[in-house]
This record gives sequence, C-alpha cells and structure tokens, in this order.
Amino acid sequence: MYLYKLKSGRWRCQLHVKGTRDSDTFATKTAAKAWGARRTAELLDGTGSRWPDKTVADALARYEREVTPGKGAARFERVAFGLMRREFSDLCAKKMHAVAPADLAAWRDARLQQVSGSTVVRYAALLRNVWTVAAKEWGWCAYPTPWQSVRLPAENGPRQRINGWREIRVMLRRLNYRTGRAPGSMQEEVAYAWLIALRTCMRASEVLSITPQTVDLRRRVVRLDKHKTMKATGRPRFVPVSRQAARLLALVGQFTVSSASLDALFRKARAQFGLAGFTFHDSRATAMTLLARRVDVLTLARITGHRNLNQLQVYYREADESIASRL
Repeated sequence: MYLYKLKSGRWRCQLHVKGTRDSDTFATKTAAKAWGARRTAELLDGTGSRWPDKTVADALARYEREVTPGKGAARFERVAFGLMRREFSDLCAKKMHAVAPADLAAWRDARLQQVSGSTVVRYAALLRNVWTVAAKEWGWCAYPTPWQSVRLPAENGPRQRINGWREIRVMLRRLNYRTGRAPGSMQEEVAYAWLIALRTCMRASEVLSITPQTVDLRRRVVRLDKHKTMKATGRPRFVPVSRQAARLLALVGQFTVSSASLDALFRKARAQFGLAGFTFHDSRATAMTLLARRVDVLTLARITGHRNLNQLQVYYREADESIASRL
C-alpha cells in the first residue's frame, strides 16, 4: 500500500495485491488508510472481485430510470441526483463497493456547509435507499451498506410560521387575483391554488390534481386519487371543504400550471413585494391552525389526511398569546 498527498490536498492510496492494481483518492489520510486496509483484505481473500465495476453515478442513473418514476417525490429525486453529479463528481466516480463510511461522512459535512440538518437528512434518506436497492436487488455492493456507520445531523425544530391576512392580500394582489373572476393566466392560477390550500389544508400537489370530475360541489367534497398516504391506505382520500373553498373550486375547474411553475411564480411574487420567511407549504399549517379552533382533533385529522395524530403538532402553530386570549 502506497499513500501520497496530491496538489489538491487530497490523499491517494495505491495498491498492488496478487497481480491486481487499484487506487482511489480521499479527503483525509485516515480515510485513505482505512480504504487501503479494507481493499487489501478483499483482494487477499478473493472477495474483491465479486462486485461488478459499477460506480455511484451508474447507481444514480439506474435508480433514476427504474425506481424514481413510480414515486411521488420524483421531481425532488431528479434534482437531488443532478446536484450529486455536479457538486460531488469525485464521489460519483467511485465504485459502489469501494465507497467507505468516511466518503459519506465527507459528503455529509460538505452539505452541512450549504444547507440545514433537515435537508441533509432528507437527501441522505434518498441516497441510503439507492445503496440499499443496489445491494439487495442489483448485487452491486455489500449489505449492510456504509450508510449504517454514518452519523446523521439532528433535524431542525418544526417551523412556526403561518400567514397573516395582510400578507395574504398583498400576495394575491401581486398575483392579479380578482374575487369572483376565473383565473386566466398562470399567475392567477397560483393565486387560486394558494387560496384553496389556505381554505382546505391540501398540499400544492393535491390542489393541482383537482379536476371537475374529482370535485362534488353539491356535497362539498374533493376526491384525491393520488395523495401522500396512498401507499399505506390503498384508496383515494376525500376532503370535505367549506363553502368559501367550494366557490373557489367552482371557478377554477382544472389547473394547467405545473408544480415547478407554481413554485417559481410564488417565490417571484413574494420577492417582488419584499416578503420573506414563508413558503407555499406554510399555507397547510395556516389552514390547520385556523381549523383547529372550529373542529375537534379527530375531525381535523380526517380533513388533513394525517394517520398519526402526533403529526398534527407540527402544523398547529397558534401563538401562545392567541391561545391565552381565548381562555
């Protein structure tokens, strides 16, 4: 085993064992030595040749092609894989069976310099599943995977932000919303989608999936054929809505704006008025906080689709002084 430091500051480990040559680069000398010892042992006992020469990039491409299309978070996964290829090309070039916990820990530390702990945990969950599928189904690496030895950061505390009606009016004005007028542009569709979310507790993807066939205006019930808990329940979810929400649904009919465009237009409108600190998804917490004053917990969970009542606490964000004023 031969170790030396590169000009970039990384360490390269070179091996020549039983006629087989191999090498790799690492962020630290310790990681290089650990890989060298493990790889030498594999070559000596003959297990090093049992894995195919597939790289992390190969695994990401196959997972994106075969697994991602059937998932509700397909857009997020494609974005995550694109980021991995752009910003972590060294890791993507490594062979799956040669990736060590130190490599993944280096990825974790680099991401923590850019994003929050919760975001790192979310990305790590996706990558961990890529390794699990590669190990169990494709036979590209050993199981348990290196992720079992990687310590993940603590997640952020739950958000406390809800929308006030003043900023709601400002946003609606910027998005060209007019009461009683059907949306005629993508901007206006974003305004209607946000208002419906604020009235119904539905997620953005659920709102955009609404069609005339899934809305029963007489009964004031919306049928969601695709929703977050579909895999667990195996059936559609029905959302009872208020009269105000029913009037909005009657004007919209069906949305044409895409999820990506909705997000971009919402952020643009928010920035143009100098507003900050809230996202489209905070509308779900705003709606749930307001509804909690009118219905009991079980009814609220039925409306929102939560199967675990403890999760309601994440979205219930009423201020302490507001609660005190009602006592």
